[in-house]
Amino acid sequence: MAQALEGSFVEAVEAILAAERRIIVTGIGKSGHIGRKVAATFAATGTASFFLHASEAAHGDLGMVTSGDLLLVLSNSGFSRELRPLLAYAQRQGVPVIGIVSQQNSPLAQAANIVLALPSAPEACPVRIAPTTSTTMMLGLGDALALAVMQRKGLTRNDIAQWHPGGEIGSRIAPIDDVVNLQEPLPLVSWNAPMRDIVFEMTSGGKGVAGVIGEDGSLVGIITDGDLRRAFDQVLTARACDIMTRDPITVPSGTPVEEVLTLMNNAKITVLFVTEVDDPAKPIAIAHIHDLVP
Repeated sequence: MAQALEGSFVEAVEAILAAERRIIVTGIGKSGHIGRKVAATFAATGTASFFLHASEAAHGDLGMVTSGDLLLVLSNSGFSRELRPLLAYAQRQGVPVIGIVSQQNSPLAQAANIVLALPSAPEACPVRIAPTTSTTMMLGLGDALALAVMQRKGLTRNDIAQWHPGGEIGSRIAPIDDVVNLQEPLPLVSWNAPMRDIVFEMTSGGKGVAGVIGEDGSLVGIITDGDLRRAFDQVLTARACDIMTRDPITVPSGTPVEEVLTLMNNAKITVLFVTEVDDPAKPIAIAHIHDLVP
């Protein structure tokens, strides 16, 4: 399929980038189902798009298509009768058409300004009829268009994050500030705090950890449940500075959740402090791995 595209794929990407308004994806039958997914991919990657049912278009929904839009039409054969009113309307309105189609002599291929030709390949079903191979190629080609346009626009992970605030994707790319409690009191103890104060602070915090701060309020160490167990024989004499781990691992405010998870897994830790962006010694929140995994 990639070899068959030649320069038409580049032309299609340029046409989509030049569209003043929206990318309207349409199709009928199984091609229509693929069209819905392709429209969703465009929208999710920064290109305004929606799906228009080809049959409904001829019953009033043609009003959804206006000058400045671009029509992306999916049809394996290109002969589907339901497409003809839509193609005729697009021509009258001067709306450019990109056709994803296998037959070059079809009405769709002849009406399209740009043709992305699907190579001749048998359907995968046992009797070679049910749309399978053709729809798989359409899906791959439609997604490739959307991603190429996204790349040309130079969109970043932060750009994409604003369109995916929910679900597992949203939780991974969200900043750590969105999943930690910035108002929650932090479990902090002075560098010379006795064991009793350390245990009390760790218990009240509920995270199984206490941060150790110096005289200037900066974070100088961290104490975990494991540190307490290992220092049990010093329970009557030890101070925080005696049992703490110095230079604890921290992340600045705004770090994506997935980066924090990667850091935790690589360091084999389950909790860390979130700090000010400009001051890595000033803790503002605490993140536990259980808070980050949806």
